[in-house]
Amino acid sequence: MLSIAERVRRGLDQIQPYVPGITDDEIRKMYGLRRIVKLNSNENALGPSPKALEAIRAELETLHLYPDGGSGRLREAVAAFHQVSADHVIAGNGSDNLIKLLSETFLQPGDEVVVPFPSFSQYNFGAQVMQADIVSVPLRPDFTYDVEALAGAVTARTKLVYACSPNNPTGTILKADEAKWLLDHLPEHVMLLLDLAYNDYTERPDRVRETADLLQDPRVVCLHTFSKLYGLAGLRIGYALAHPDVWNYVHRLREPFNVNRLAQRAAAAALQDEAHRQASVKHAAACRAFYLERTAEIGLEAIAPEGNFILVKTGDGRKTVQELMKLGVMVRAGFAGLDEYVRITYGLEEDNEACIEALAQVKGAL
Repeated sequence: MLSIAERVRRGLDQIQPYVPGITDDEIRKMYGLRRIVKLNSNENALGPSPKALEAIRAELETLHLYPDGGSGRLREAVAAFHQVSADHVIAGNGSDNLIKLLSETFLQPGDEVVVPFPSFSQYNFGAQVMQADIVSVPLRPDFTYDVEALAGAVTARTKLVYACSPNNPTGTILKADEAKWLLDHLPEHVMLLLDLAYNDYTERPDRVRETADLLQDPRVVCLHTFSKLYGLAGLRIGYALAHPDVWNYVHRLREPFNVNRLAQRAAAAALQDEAHRQASVKHAAACRAFYLERTAEIGLEAIAPEGNFILVKTGDGRKTVQELMKLGVMVRAGFAGLDEYVRITYGLEEDNEACIEALAQVKGAL
C-alpha cells in the first residue's frame, strides 16, 4: 500500500509549516508565572480600533448571514482611503492569503522568486507551494536594501520580486527613489510585490508609498494588513492595491467568502478611526526612542527601526529568548541570518520597562 508521503503532491515535503511563537499560556504553565509581558508578535499594544469594535458589536446579530463574497463594501472603503477606484483593491484573509493567491496566479514550477534576506518567511512559502525556486538577496550589513543586488538577481525565469518596507524583522525601509530605480531596471515580465504591512507606522517622507503613478504600472502590487496599525490581528484581514488587470486573474483563484463578515465591517470602520491611527503612530515613535536610548544604556546594540518593533543584538538570540521567558518576557528570535538578534514588539510603558529590566538582568548570562 502506498504511504501518505507517496500520495501527496510533489514538493510538499520541502515546505516547512509556519511555526508561531510560544504562547503566554504555555509560558505560564512552564515557569509558574502570573504576569507575562508579550512582545513577540508585532501586535498593536493599544489594542483594536474602537470604531472597529463598535462595528463588530453592531454586526453580531447578522452572523447567520453570509458575508459579501467579494468584500465590496470594504473594497470601496479602502479605495476611498487611497483615492483609487475599487477595482484596484482586493481583500484577503490576512496578507498571507494574498501572498499565496499571487503565487498561485503568477508562478509555475521552475520559475524564480527574488526575496530580500532576512525578511518575512511567507514569501518563500508562496514560492514553495508552486514549486518555484527562491533566490535570496542579502540586505546590506546595516540591513538597508541593496536594490542593485535585487535587480542583478533577476533572470529570464524570474516572475516575482518582493520588498518589505519597513522590513520584518529588521525595521529598515525601502525608499521611494530606490523603488523607482528598481522598477526601471526590472524587465517587463517581472512583478514587484511591495509588502507595506508596517508602512503606516513611519512618517519618513522618503519611504516608498503607493501613488497613482505607481499603481498604473501593472507590474506593481502593494500589500497591506489591518493586523498591525489597526489592531485587528485576530480577525485576519488584509488588502492589496494593484492595476485591475492583476485582480482580474487573481479573483479566478480567490475562494468566495474569503473574508468573514465581522472582519469586513471592522476593517472598513478602522479606516475611519483617525484618532486610533495617530495614537498608534505616536506610540510607536515614543517606543522607538525609548528602546534606542535604554538598550544603549545597558550596552546592547539596536537597529533604528520604522515599524512597531525593534531588532536588538544580544549575541545569542535563542538563548536570550529562553532566559527572558523565565522572567515572563516574550520576545522573538530564530530568524535565519539573525542568530545574534532578538525582535522586540513595542508594548505599553510598563511592559517596555519590564523588558529592558529583564534584558539587563540576563545580559551577563548570554
